[in-house]
Amino acid sequence: MSKIESFNFSGKKAIVRVDFNVPLNEKFEITDDTRIRSAMPTVKKILKDGGSVIIMSHLGRPKGKKNPDFSLKHIQDHLAKTIGAHVLFASDSVGDEAKRMSKELKAGQVLLLENLRFYAEEEGKAKVAEGASEDEAKVAKAEMKEKQQIFSKALAELADVYVNDAFGTAHRAHASTAIIADFFSAENKMFGYLIESEVNSLDKVVKNPDRPFTAIMGGAKVSSKITIIENMLDKVDNLILGGGMTFTFMKARGGNIGDSICENDYLELAKNLEIKAKEKGVNLYLATDVVAADDFANDANTRIVPANDIPEGWQGMDAGPETLKAFKEVIENSSTILWNGPVGVFEMDTFAVGSRAVGDAIAAATKKGAFSLIGGGDSVACINKFKLADEVSYISTAGGALLEYLEGKDLPGIKAIGG
Repeated sequence: MSKIESFNFSGKKAIVRVDFNVPLNEKFEITDDTRIRSAMPTVKKILKDGGSVIIMSHLGRPKGKKNPDFSLKHIQDHLAKTIGAHVLFASDSVGDEAKRMSKELKAGQVLLLENLRFYAEEEGKAKVAEGASEDEAKVAKAEMKEKQQIFSKALAELADVYVNDAFGTAHRAHASTAIIADFFSAENKMFGYLIESEVNSLDKVVKNPDRPFTAIMGGAKVSSKITIIENMLDKVDNLILGGGMTFTFMKARGGNIGDSICENDYLELAKNLEIKAKEKGVNLYLATDVVAADDFANDANTRIVPANDIPEGWQGMDAGPETLKAFKEVIENSSTILWNGPVGVFEMDTFAVGSRAVGDAIAAATKKGAFSLIGGGDSVACINKFKLADEVSYISTAGGALLEYLEGKDLPGIKAIGG
């Protein structure tokens, strides 16, 4: 595996997997170009070296069919303005036109390929007929695997070098994110700057954290965070659990949670997680008081109540003042911080106080020298809502890939390059 910084792209055609799955409005205009801007350091490095760039991405979920609503043609002009160079467009991602245009591509030029997911081979999901036998299913999967290899090879033949800069899809063993790498030698495949940055930042948290290390896990459900929480118990000094999952733990302890959200199927698991934390010497912090409301609405009546004694007809909506005081002290005395998930219904301003306080505490710790990583859609939305993006160390916008990395899983897109 080569390093992008030291690689010389002069005279080379580089096929770059990016994540340009950007939101479009009804006029097919980009409403948030963060993902495009994030890929610019990689694209501009290749061009500056005297190389040419072939950009490939998916957009939306066309389910293996050509659908003009999901055409990457919609982003061509915006991409050209962002790069500051003309961008050619191939109306297919493989085939004669893509071959011809890539062959004719000159140093300093950019070619954008059509949506990869117009081909079922990109995701590699075999279509198995309803009622098919086990043998028939095996045959269908084998046929798709063969087609995916052919598709991956066709993409690889367009370029001399493969660069993966799409961390958001690194957890998928797709043609363009993993299988294509098999067709390039070790010195001609590498991560782009974005993936390098993501992996280095995550490794500072997951593999080499400065102590004390505090993880803040929020969100509505324990079930969606179980594996991460279990994995974190082997790594952290402090684990703060907040948000809706609080009430599953409170009920498991025998508390009254009123009408608060609760996963009754996970009460035993919640008890076991507390036992495991104690066995591993992890300080586990849960809410002691909450802001309860008589309705799930911004203008509901509210009151501060103990987290384990919420009246009937009321539901916990945010962390209370005593809880936040305890959370703040832990966070501000940490050297490494991971935040994944809000501690209240932050979308409603009335119940955003807790998540704001957590964000402020993380910013304060970062200012004192802590390394802070914010990951997951809701946490990123919190940081942006409270305008704290410039006051934390790193923000990861990856969804599934981030969660799987935190769970300790190998990501196919990382493994394929040699990471």
